[in-house]
Amino acid sequence: METKQNDYLIACVAGFATALFLMPILLNLGFLSATFAAGAFVTIPVLWMAGIWLGRILSKWISVFAQFSKFVVVGFLNASIDFGILNGLSIFTGAVSGFIIGGVNAPGFIIGSLNSYFWNRTWVFPQANNEGKLADFPKFFIISILGVILNSLVIVYFTTYVSQFGFSDKAWLNISKAIASAVVLTWNFIGYKFFAFK
Repeated sequence: METKQNDYLIACVAGFATALFLMPILLNLGFLSATFAAGAFVTIPVLWMAGIWLGRILSKWISVFAQFSKFVVVGFLNASIDFGILNGLSIFTGAVSGFIIGGVNAPGFIIGSLNSYFWNRTWVFPQANNEGKLADFPKFFIISILGVILNSLVIVYFTTYVSQFGFSDKAWLNISKAIASAVVLTWNFIGYKFFAFK
């Protein structure tokens, strides 16, 4: 798959959006400063474009790298949306554990999943057939709904029943989210590969 010029523009926009959704995470963890925020809005888009460029260079030897670099950019954007909305809602509600955190977690996961579907279907894995852009959506939706339930259950379990090992409530929330994301990453990959986008 060949890298096109608009791939760099898409990566730049995705980098800017990633930086935007990084802000509530940094705010919730107490790391947000004007200098750091400004740096993120410059550095992340440049890194995402550099990733596309590196994928293009490596694809001369192994063709899948051009597509994989796009997949990584979309993955980081999805993660920033998911974590950013979770942290923003945590700031707004004050929730960091218990069963309520399952509901606080769901919107970010769902929006991140919808973003994932759009970008993976149109940019990373564009379909050459004549099927509509939403042809795979019902199967994708089933896998994603089961994924959000699993993701929320893992977060509820870790934030409520597992020792925080000295981490603050807000840091433990994000660590729990990372664990849940790793678990659901496996679920989603298997579901998308063998069911949704088969």
